Amino acid sequence: MSDSVIDPQTAEALVKGSDEALDGRIEAAAQALLSEQRPDGHWVFELEADVTIPAEYVLLRHYLGEPPDPALEAKIAAYIRRVQGGHGGWPLFHDGDFDMSATVKAYFALKMIGDSPNADHMRRARTAVLARGGAARCNVFTRVLLALYGQMRWRSVPVMPVEIMLLPRWFPFHLSKISYWARTVIVPLLVLQALKPKARNSRGVTIDELFLEPANKVGPPGKASHQRWSWFLLFQAIDEVLRLTEPWFPLGLRRRAIDKAVAFVTERLNGEDGLGAIFPAMANSVMMFDALGHPPDHPARAAARASIDKLLVIKEHEAYCQPCVSPVWDTALVCHTLMEVSGNRALT
Repeated sequence: MSDSVIDPQTAEALVKGSDEALDGRIEAAAQALLSEQRPDGHWVFELEADVTIPAEYVLLRHYLGEPPDPALEAKIAAYIRRVQGGHGGWPLFHDGDFDMSATVKAYFALKMIGDSPNADHMRRARTAVLARGGAARCNVFTRVLLALYGQMRWRSVPVMPVEIMLLPRWFPFHLSKISYWARTVIVPLLVLQALKPKARNSRGVTIDELFLEPANKVGPPGKASHQRWSWFLLFQAIDEVLRLTEPWFPLGLRRRAIDKAVAFVTERLNGEDGLGAIFPAMANSVMMFDALGHPPDHPARAAARASIDKLLVIKEHEAYCQPCVSPVWDTALVCHTLMEVSGNRALT
C-alpha cells in the first residue's frame, strides 16, 4: 500500500470532478426520460413480469382454437426458454426460486408450441417438477387452467358457485370486500366454473408426465404453507358442503347469477384496454364469452380479445405478453424522478 497522501486541493478537485460526472449522467438520464414522453404527456414502458403470462397467452390461443401463428409462437418459445432457471423450472422473478405453477404453465405452453418432451430444457423442467411433488402441487388458478384443458378434474378445484354474484352485501363474503383486480379476475371465472367448458386443444397436447399420480385422481388442494389449520379446515368444510349442494341449486337462480356476472364483465370491458386492464381478467372474459357461445366477431368478445393482443411485445427474435400496461405507474415515477432532479422540470 502506498504511503502517499493526497493534498487537500487535489482531493477537492477529484470530488468536484466526480460530482460533475455524476451530474452529467443524471442530466443525460433526465433528458432520456423526457424524450420518451408521449404527446399527451404520459410515459409508458414495457412491463415484463414472470413467464406465466406469455405461457397463458399461448394456451389461450389453443384453448380458443385460433388459427396457428408459428412465427409468433416461435418468438414466445424463445423467450420462455431463455428465462428458464438453473434449477430447471421457472421463477416468479429474475433469478428467483423454482415456482411450481409457473413451471407447469411454461412447460405446457412449450409443449403446445411443439417442443419435444425429450428436449434437454423440457427434461430438466420435468425432473424439477417431479422432484417437488408433481403438477398436483400447483396453485388454484393453474388447476382451473388444467381443468379447462381436461388435464385435471374439476374435483381438484375448490368450488366457487356463480351464485356468489347474488349474495347480499352483509354476507361475510361479498365481491365488494375484495380488490377490484380480484373481482375482475374472479367474476368471469365463476361463469367458467359453472359451465365447465373444455379447450379445443386441436393438437391434443397433454402433460400427464408432470404428475406423480394419475391426474384424474388428484383431489382438492391441501393446506398452503402460510395457511392456519383452523382456516384451512373451515374452508375445506365449506367446500365439501358446496360440492354436495351445488348440483341442487335451482337452474333459474344459476341463470340469474350468470346473467349478472356477464353484465358485470360487459360493463367494465373498458374498450380495448381490457377488463381490469390486466391479463388474467381479460383472458377469463374471452373464455367466458366463448363458453356462452358468442362468436369471435361478437362486439364484447372481439373487444376483450383485442385488448390481449395490445399487451404483446414483439421483438426481432423474442416476444412476450405483458400482464398489463403501466402508464399511471410509469408517469408517476418519472414525474417524481424529474422533480427530485430539477425542481419543477417535470411541469415544463
